Amino acid sequence: VRLIRDNVVVHEGTLKTLKRFKDEVLEVPVGQECGMAFQNYEDMRVGDVIECFRVEMVTRTL
Repeated sequence: VRLIRDNVVVHEGTLKTLKRFKDEVLEVPVGQECGMAFQNYEDMRVGDVIECFRVEMVTRTL
């Protein structure tokens, strides 16, 4: 995940938990609320933008 504040990346790391109500889940449908926690970061503020992405390593072939 990447946390952006005032168009500046303030944190980039991994997602620690994703919760829907009190249950830990792997995904949340579009338009529904959820709770998130980041690994080694807790300073989230109103107006922050969260980007979630997946890094895939692809072996190069000739």
